[in-house]
Amino acid sequence: MTAPAEPCRLIVFARAPVPGAAKTRLIPALGAAGAARLHRRLVTHALAAACAAAPGRVELWCAPNARHPFFAECARRFGVALFAQRGADLGERMHAAMLAGGSASGPGACSVLIGSDIPDLSPDYLRDAIASLERHQVVLGPAEDGGYVLIGLQRPAPRLFAGIAWGGPTVLAVTRERIATLRLSCFELPALWDLDRPEDLARLGGKGPGSD
Repeated sequence: MTAPAEPCRLIVFARAPVPGAAKTRLIPALGAAGAARLHRRLVTHALAAACAAAPGRVELWCAPNARHPFFAECARRFGVALFAQRGADLGERMHAAMLAGGSASGPGACSVLIGSDIPDLSPDYLRDAIASLERHQVVLGPAEDGGYVLIGLQRPAPRLFAGIAWGGPTVLAVTRERIATLRLSCFELPALWDLDRPEDLARLGGKGPGSD
């Protein structure tokens, strides 16, 4: 099988931490401002892990655009490039980011994409994802809720992202089926949990939404 010809990019997807628009399912538990503060902390955690795993190869893809001051702060703090997400749904936005090759790696280069709501994300987890793409065409980081927290590709594969009910419990299962149909070799990392619902907050331990 063909190994990546270029160094892998790490792509972090994040929404602007606008109260009332970020982590909306946590608003009943934390309030709009508290949910936005927690979101900021999670994005910062994802960027710190990504930059530790792949210095100089991290991109922050922002929604609804890259103009929020928080994103400028992230660019200064972590030295990451900012890009605006583009597409009608999550699948289109992920494929567009992977296809764009916004870094020096060039268009269509090996890419690993993560969300920004993964409390247990570590640099080692990301390093393992990058390393797996030397031997496999796809890497998946399953989520405990039936989705995935990470996907990496040696080369863009649009059919992996089309026609999926994003946010539902079948995302991972459907993606596995697509990978098998396309006869792509795949490596799966250990499952992680993503923080989406009020019941997930207990897993953070003593760290509240304003913690560093």
